Amino acid sequence: MARRGGRATSRFSQRTCPGKVAESAVWLSLWLLLAPSAAEAGLYTASDQILLLSPGNVEAALINSTAAMVVEFYASWCGHCIAFSPVYKSLARDIKEWKPAVNLAAIDCAAEDNRKVCTNYRIRGYPTIKVANSENIIPFLILDFSRDVRSLRHKIIDKLESHVEAWPPACPPLEPTSQAEIDIFFETNNVQHLALIFEDAKSYIGREVTLDLLQFENVAVRRVLNTEAGLVTKLGVTEFPSCYLYYPGGNFTRLPVNIEARTFYSYALQRLPGVVRSGRPPSFTTFFHINTTEEPWRPFNKSRVYMSDLESTLHYSLRVELAAQPVFKGEALRSLKKYISVLAKYFPGRPVVMNLLKSVNSWLQNETSGQISYEAFKDILENSAQIPNAALPEGVRWVGCQGSQPHFRRYPCGVWTLFHVLTVQANSTGGSDPLEVLSAMRNYVQNFFGCRPCAEHFENMAMESLMEVNSLSSAVLWLWSRHNRVNNRLAGALSEDPKFPKIQWPSPEMCSACHTVKENGEHRWNREQVLPFLLSYFSSSSILTDYLESESQILEKQKKKHVGQQLALLAQKPVERRIREALDSSKPPPSPQPTVQEEEEEEEEEEEGPQDEAVADEEEEDGGEAKPEPTPWSKAEVEAGRGWRLVHRKPSIVGMRMREQQEDIVDLDSFVNQHYRAKALRLAASSRVKQRSLQRQQEQEQEPRSAFELGMELDGGLGMVGLQPLEADPELDVGRQRKRLQKRELSGRFLDGELNHRGRWMSVLSIGFSKLDISLCVILYFLSSMCLLAMYLFFKNRLRLRRAKVALP
Repeated sequence: MARRGGRATSRFSQRTCPGKVAESAVWLSLWLLLAPSAAEAGLYTASDQILLLSPGNVEAALINSTAAMVVEFYASWCGHCIAFSPVYKSLARDIKEWKPAVNLAAIDCAAEDNRKVCTNYRIRGYPTIKVANSENIIPFLILDFSRDVRSLRHKIIDKLESHVEAWPPACPPLEPTSQAEIDIFFETNNVQHLALIFEDAKSYIGREVTLDLLQFENVAVRRVLNTEAGLVTKLGVTEFPSCYLYYPGGNFTRLPVNIEARTFYSYALQRLPGVVRSGRPPSFTTFFHINTTEEPWRPFNKSRVYMSDLESTLHYSLRVELAAQPVFKGEALRSLKKYISVLAKYFPGRPVVMNLLKSVNSWLQNETSGQISYEAFKDILENSAQIPNAALPEGVRWVGCQGSQPHFRRYPCGVWTLFHVLTVQANSTGGSDPLEVLSAMRNYVQNFFGCRPCAEHFENMAMESLMEVNSLSSAVLWLWSRHNRVNNRLAGALSEDPKFPKIQWPSPEMCSACHTVKENGEHRWNREQVLPFLLSYFSSSSILTDYLESESQILEKQKKKHVGQQLALLAQKPVERRIREALDSSKPPPSPQPTVQEEEEEEEEEEEGPQDEAVADEEEEDGGEAKPEPTPWSKAEVEAGRGWRLVHRKPSIVGMRMREQQEDIVDLDSFVNQHYRAKALRLAASSRVKQRSLQRQQEQEQEPRSAFELGMELDGGLGMVGLQPLEADPELDVGRQRKRLQKRELSGRFLDGELNHRGRWMSVLSIGFSKLDISLCVILYFLSSMCLLAMYLFFKNRLRLRRAKVALP
């Protein structure tokens, strides 16, 4: 033991290099996170803080480990293994702070992939626990001791002390110290506090507290037996166990705790001034907060709940997290309805907030469609309908949940606080379903909570024991116990705020009656005292309204926001109109080539023309008169000039359409665009007329044409009568010409009758021209006529004068 003591003391003096401790803790955490999914099919998951072994990581975890690995070999079908699994999980949470000296692992030998591993370690029965180091595995059967956490913890300590070699390297000295070592302790160790735990030889408290403080700097723990008379007398120790703080120069003081037990010692020592976890910076002061965080530090009472935190949580939950899903349907929609329903029913908010939550809940419950978009949900959330006295404050203003850095606490703290308040409110108002709030929280976390590993851990806890909740008070206690379990798992993680460390809440300072011990000295929660404390702490009457905006300010901001949105919409309409006009103007003008529809119409005209001629020939031969339906009158009305059928139809010239009636108020930009577009259309139309004229001229070069035919060509160029090419057969020429003359006369009569309508010639002349163009043309024609008239009168008078001169003798 002397050798052990000397080695341990010198080893402890080297604890000024905490990097190895932190590095080992990080690797163990990575093992927990990267454990294979096949292992999670057994009795344990990564949420249990137990390393899940498999053939892929067993060598790295057991053979090359610098920690004492406590391994359970089990079979998932074994009833005793199933009964023991809660004890092993509790052990993992209990000795979590013993890393990297001690770590717990488990492997399911019932899995096919793990059979070879269990065979190599000669496992014959389940469950079997063995302690492994880098050289060999030290077995001890679980049947050798009672199946409770305390006995397992003591057994592990015995194995550590019984080992001869210096193993594990990170383990502090566990043997009793002497007065000689204490006298020179501060000469060889650079720590701020030295804790001396006085106990008898059979007590494990000193060794357990030593391991509990393994991950903390600036504090050292030594075990002193009651037989060490010099130190007992020097410090005046009369009670065993008891803890004293020893300082340089021989100064000492007793550590104040409610109960002389391991849990109270560890909690008090971890919160001594200057004591921090290895690798973590010291706690910041309020002045430092003001200069490093995004918002100024808000002083608050740690023993109270703030409405500002609750409203900030609602804002982030409803406006940020829910916005990640553009559409809610299926399970997500049901979860959303249940979440909003619980908020509207139990949230102890201000009237404006409650009015809005009830409005949103009413809208959701009335929605019968299978899905809801977030945009529709947001319109109701932002009170677009402008329901009186209903609004949800925008932005976050953390008070009790603020952290020392912007990435600490805040929203996760707010979510826990919100659901604690909801469970307490359900209990106070007499809710009917004990699982109403907890199931809503479970579904929300599973479907919407952004931290997916966190959601997985919470789901594991819910599947494990949520169905055991059978009353409203048990729902309050269940959420509290699971919150403490999460605190235990996250203690020492990178997400832990050094100013607000993860503890088992409430602390002894907040509720001393909530803590007690069993007969064997183990800590126990006094649930009879915990429940009244929770009901009082999270009651609506205890919530503080500091740092809140007034309701009138919230409503005024909402009103300004609505007005701004309306102005933005009004300002956006002209922009959208100009964009549409620009897109329309950027489209290329229509091709001068005839469209498919026009080609089809021309083909139909060509096909129907000979048929009409054949009918006319038959009628002439029979001596009968043509019926009114197939006569050229109807053909001219349907085909030759579609704009001439009715007064209100638009005439067309070679594919060009009449201008739409313009409004009195004209946008200058659109007017310019249409002006240039009309010019392009006129050019295309003129080119098309020329092409058709040239084509028909070439086809009819060798045939004689009468004056009527020439007129028909000109009228066809104007789009009034479609031309049929002249046949080259000389025998049919006379008959065809006679029939065309008849059609020309009949169509001319029809056109003359139609053109007598008021304003028809103006409509024809205005095709493709603006009103300005027509006005200029009329003025020019009038001036030309006046000039011609003036010239006519001038020459007439001149001629009259000459005749008069000649007549004179």
